[in-house]
Amino acid sequence: QVLLVESGGESVQAGGSLRLSCAASGRTFSINVMGWFRQAPGKEREFVTAIRWSDGSTYIADSVKGRFTISGDKARKTVYLQMNSLKPEDTAVYYCATSQFRSIGTSQELYNSWGQGTQVTVSE
Repeated sequence: QVLLVESGGESVQAGGSLRLSCAASGRTFSINVMGWFRQAPGKEREFVTAIRWSDGSTYIADSVKGRFTISGDKARKTVYLQMNSLKPEDTAVYYCATSQFRSIGTSQELYNSWGQGTQVTVSE
C-alpha cells in the first residue's frame, strides 16, 4: 500500500504562483508514475500532469501547459507541481496519484493510490 500526503494548497490571487508537494511512503517500489489530477466544484476529476520515474519523462495537459511544471525527487519519492500564472479556473482540489503502469496515462483508472487532496483557490 502506498500512502500519499499532499501539501501546499492555498488561496492566491490570479497571476500568482503556488508549489504543491506530494510525498509517497509505504510500498513505493511499486510506483512507476506519479501524477496530479484536479477536481473543480461541479466538475469531474481531470488529469493535470505526471512524471515517469524510469526516465524522468513528463506529460502535461494542454489546459495548463506553459504555466504548470512537474518535477520530482526519485530518491525521496516526492513530486512537486509548480503552478505559475494562476487563473480562477485553476481553482480545484488537487490530488496526487501513483500508477504501477510503465507508461504515463491520463485516465484515473490507471492510478491505484490517491492522496486526500489539497485545496487551491484562485481569486480575481
